Amino acid sequence: MTGHGHEGTGGRRRGMLTLEQLRVEVAEQTIDTVVIAFTDMQGRLAGKRLSAEFFLAEVAESHAEGCNYLLAVDVDMNTVDGYAMSSWDRGYGDFALVPDLSTLRRIPWQPATALVITDLAWDDGAPVLASPRQILRAQVQRLAARGWQALAGTELEFLVFRDSYEDAHANGYRGLTPANQYNADYSILGTARIEPLLRRIRNGMGGAGLYVESAKGECNLGQHEIAFRYAEAVTTCDNHSIYKTGAKEIAAQDDMSITFMAKPNEREGNSCHIHLSLRGEDGSLLLAGDREHGLSQTGEHFLAGLLASLRELTLCYAPNVNSYKRYQAGSFAPTAVRWGVDNRSCALRLVGHGPGLRVENRSPGGDVNPHLAVAAMIAAGLHGIDNQLPLEPAFEGNAYADTGPRLPPTLRDALELWAESALAREAFGGEVVEHYANYARTELDAFNSAVTDWELRRGFERL
Repeated sequence: MTGHGHEGTGGRRRGMLTLEQLRVEVAEQTIDTVVIAFTDMQGRLAGKRLSAEFFLAEVAESHAEGCNYLLAVDVDMNTVDGYAMSSWDRGYGDFALVPDLSTLRRIPWQPATALVITDLAWDDGAPVLASPRQILRAQVQRLAARGWQALAGTELEFLVFRDSYEDAHANGYRGLTPANQYNADYSILGTARIEPLLRRIRNGMGGAGLYVESAKGECNLGQHEIAFRYAEAVTTCDNHSIYKTGAKEIAAQDDMSITFMAKPNEREGNSCHIHLSLRGEDGSLLLAGDREHGLSQTGEHFLAGLLASLRELTLCYAPNVNSYKRYQAGSFAPTAVRWGVDNRSCALRLVGHGPGLRVENRSPGGDVNPHLAVAAMIAAGLHGIDNQLPLEPAFEGNAYADTGPRLPPTLRDALELWAESALAREAFGGEVVEHYANYARTELDAFNSAVTDWELRRGFERL
């Protein structure tokens, strides 16, 4: 996330809509559809498409309904046991999708369409605590009580294939044709090979209110990254979910496919480095100061909290079985629980200076739920500040060779650390901890019952 120390352009971004502007466009028949959506446990946008007329008349200043099983299913939308908030015993009722009208925007890659992000609430108006957006909002409110705010940016990598999603599925996601046949990291020629797609994504996101910075090639075959300007934490995470969904939709329109899987093959995985800094509501700097490496005392405690809590909160950064395949030595994905100054071998990297000083968390992959990850980072940082945790010296050299604490190597290890974390229960509450522990157990059960290609190749004939 470049330029973190600079202010945005100010005012409303291009593509953002007020409710009155939407009324005008609906009357002029330039918008006829409004997507209402929220971020589910897997980090996906879920919701429905409404006629714009119905949205304005019945939903905009009220709410719509959705089945509460949407926060109690696996990635295949199977209902699973173990969730307190939603089950057959509870009848799978509804929760309310309450529009946050500050997020209302055009969706340029779909004709005559607008979108609004919603918060989730129960019938009595109480928030749905396990909703990722509500989890992040609760941590942002903890900062606001101190007169602080979090600024965040996410750097999301993806692989592009010249196969449609339908063809990829029919072929078992094997033998796909990557958009580049060589390492195109920073290659202008390599990115030019698929510039029509990258340009459509960049311009589409710009027209939907996101501030696009750049696009660049990455190391894996067909791997690319589009970077966006940092923003207030909830805004960044909302935009992340909109971008991730929109990029897939745009690729599908070109009969191509994109994957954000953390480790889609044996080469470099897809990362999602998250940059975070704190400011006072008056714009004052909280992490930067006159101590070593340009940190303030608050900044040292904040970074120490992130480091101390990294293992027990890894489930928020690496939520799936595949997430842990990224953590390989020499892969630019971290293995050691260390921090360093501009050191990409560490899990936490301190970058920038002065107003641009920020912490980069290199643990998350492209499959991360951004709302949960940023919420975890805020909670961890506040833990460090409130307990005045001392900051260990910056790690110098190759952290892959370090013999100290390591990131949990599997989802099962991360689940055990999460379930036993006093910090997680204090910051998020027991309901949230149990909800996402059940998510991890469900993924593990599904994986443990699956027969993989690896097993077939090794055992079909030779065992």
